[in-house]
Amino acid sequence: MKHVIALDVGGTGMKAALVAADGTLLYEARRATGRERGPDAVVETIQAFAAELLDTGRERYGRPASAAGVAVPGIVDAGNGIAVYAANLGWRDVPMRALLGSRLGGIPVALGHDVRTGGLAEGRIGAGRGADRFLFVPLGTGIAGAIGIAGRIEAGAHGYAGEIGHIVVRPGGPACGCGQHGCLETLASASAVSRAWAAACGDPDADAADCAKAVEAGDARAQEVWLAAVGALADGLVTAITLLDPSTLIIGGGLAEAGETLFTPLRTAVEERVTFQRLPHIVPAALGDTAGCLGAGLLAWDLLATEVPA
Repeated sequence: MKHVIALDVGGTGMKAALVAADGTLLYEARRATGRERGPDAVVETIQAFAAELLDTGRERYGRPASAAGVAVPGIVDAGNGIAVYAANLGWRDVPMRALLGSRLGGIPVALGHDVRTGGLAEGRIGAGRGADRFLFVPLGTGIAGAIGIAGRIEAGAHGYAGEIGHIVVRPGGPACGCGQHGCLETLASASAVSRAWAAACGDPDADAADCAKAVEAGDARAQEVWLAAVGALADGLVTAITLLDPSTLIIGGGLAEAGETLFTPLRTAVEERVTFQRLPHIVPAALGDTAGCLGAGLLAWDLLATEVPA
């Protein structure tokens, strides 16, 4: 059976699969990233994991994978196949495509940015299926975005398109790691809600999920924290709506797991802020933590589709 290797590299864990042409996950596996061992060891682990998948495909389906797709965090030069920089993994200028291609016997390899790759999957086979223009925004440790246009993800001229988390929504607000103050991700990410709720309730171990539960229980302090985050998120999303005019907004990440505790006030807040703009559908992501892996598989199949036969 013809298949491809899909690999999604995260800060703590890696998800991988063998993917059929119709998107079926034929085989799935996970490994620890092991970033505490240093960037060189992480790169070697990625290569070894991919090689295991190549062997698995050969043994189970009678042929090696036809291509591979890998999604990595940080700054990615997808065109040249280089993982430029990842703060949480410590690497710089890793020629990931060339390294994997060599380890995998010369099969074609596609490299993608983790959020954009997840957005590709959500747009094509997840919550954005059928939407010609969409924006995928995962709310996790930080906030990023993927701009979907006609079945593709727009990377921008320099690979930075979609960085909605660094729109300043509260000038003079909390310091952000990017050097600005009041960025959206300092106020509306799962990490930001965790910090705010821990301070409000006095429990240093409290997190965003605890805040959501307290909101549902009617806790006034939790509601104040939650609505402040929702308001900041709505401000950032309306900026994106004004610039991009998407038909669908897909919200994912850990904060979206709160379900309607997030989506009901968020839809209301966005609707209150739009004037001339057309209101998009605001929906939860559908693929969960498999989005990056599924998207990596799509990258691999896209690569095969664009190859010119010899």
